[in-house]
Amino acid sequence: MIESEIFRALADPTRRALFERLAAGEMTVSELRTGTPISQPAVSQHLSVLRGAGLVSERREGRNAYYRAAPDGLGPLLGWIERYRAFWPDRIEKLKAVLKEMDQ
Repeated sequence: MIESEIFRALADPTRRALFERLAAGEMTVSELRTGTPISQPAVSQHLSVLRGAGLVSERREGRNAYYRAAPDGLGPLLGWIERYRAFWPDRIEKLKAVLKEMDQ
């Protein structure tokens, strides 16, 4: 299931931070490492997971690889959230009714 890959990728705080940094613009692994204690191999592994989930894209130029966030990759997750968004208002109204009955 695509949603589970996205959830798994974003469950890690380091990957979320990398995704958020890439949302600001295209960067190399070296640029992503700046100011963090994360090693280059670790950043590359995190990027691999994000790419596998469709959240990051890669562009090669010579020896350099440039990464950027792929916001369209969040589409399946947004669809999943939307399905449950419609579910909750009805449930909340039923809960309110039950609580009101308990108060009487």
